[in-house]
Amino acid sequence: MNNKNPLPEYNYILGSASPRRKQLLEGLNLEFKIIAPDIDETYPDDININDIPVFLSNKKAEYFNNLKENDLLICADTIVIINNIVLNKPTNNDDAKRMLSLLSNNIHEVVTGVTFKSINKLLSFSVKSVVHFKKLTIEEIDFYIKEFKPYDKAGSYGVQEWIGYIGIEKIEGSYYNVMGLPIKEVYENLLVFK
Repeated sequence: MNNKNPLPEYNYILGSASPRRKQLLEGLNLEFKIIAPDIDETYPDDININDIPVFLSNKKAEYFNNLKENDLLICADTIVIINNIVLNKPTNNDDAKRMLSLLSNNIHEVVTGVTFKSINKLLSFSVKSVVHFKKLTIEEIDFYIKEFKPYDKAGSYGVQEWIGYIGIEKIEGSYYNVMGLPIKEVYENLLVFK
């Protein structure tokens, strides 16, 4: 009986320092190393808002210019969009509070751009999820920020944390995309990436 992982054999590299992306990729039962790219995560002012995550995941992939024969790099970037405004990572407590107040009793989109890169091929795609938040109280927002310090997360929240447990009413699309990596789509694209 063949119990081999269906995914192609590569030297996989995760181009991200995100513990969530590490956890999700480990769920595919892959061996990989982590190298976080050191890039400036800015993008052009005139770019279409939905193209920002792929632009940034490509920018991260460009950082790696010494891939070897059997290397396959995976980079990703996730943004939160509400009312056509991008919510990046919060800069401080007040910024986190502002973002969570915006998300409260509202609907927003989470878009993740993913880029695969080998020495002779580049593939990029994006996945969108729609998230519905209940009305959060000031006490809930303050407690979450104090206890979980979501300063490394787009939109100031982690779906897999306390605020996700108590605040998210519904997700249309991939839960894992909201977490930071649309793992089913990653798997499907890896199957055909040759």
